[in-house]
Amino acid sequence: SALICALILLQGLLSILRRLKQSPEQEVRLLLLGLDNAGKTTVLKQLAAEDVSHITPTQGFNIKSVQSTGFKLNVWDIGGQRKIRPYWRNYFENTDVLIYVIDSSDRKRFEETSLELAELLEEEKLATVPLLVFANKQDLMTAAPASELAESLRLHTIRDRMWQVQACSALTAEGIQDGMTWVCRNIKFRKKP
Repeated sequence: SALICALILLQGLLSILRRLKQSPEQEVRLLLLGLDNAGKTTVLKQLAAEDVSHITPTQGFNIKSVQSTGFKLNVWDIGGQRKIRPYWRNYFENTDVLIYVIDSSDRKRFEETSLELAELLEEEKLATVPLLVFANKQDLMTAAPASELAESLRLHTIRDRMWQVQACSALTAEGIQDGMTWVCRNIKFRKKP
């Protein structure tokens, strides 16, 4: 009977090991883009549970790995100044989800941000990649609601990918986790050759 108990225990262990082997932590590449001063780095720091009180403009890029329900999210935050934007395309390869951050209170730049996003959605390397738009700075009185931003960006015309607009405040972290929950549900795993 000790042998039977040992065999049952061994079978249990083997089945646990098999399950673990079948569901390794998936590595996911998230690209965080948007105009300068949209709040990309603040979003990144909130995801990494870091202090958001002192943030300077990103000159190149920041990258952080964040754990999230069975996923290791490698988040690339690329500077959004006009002179840096042409270099965005160097980071498109193997992107699983595109996160586009918008300053909802900066209505003067809605057209500019809309044009940048439209260009990104035309990129071959980003074809079919799910899109999360963070309508950031909702803590400000002047912020446009997410629905108005969606209209302004003409998101309803997107047919080739999953997309979502999430109202948020990177400063207070409100809405960030809801956005990331959507990301984890809509990750597109590309088959690596």
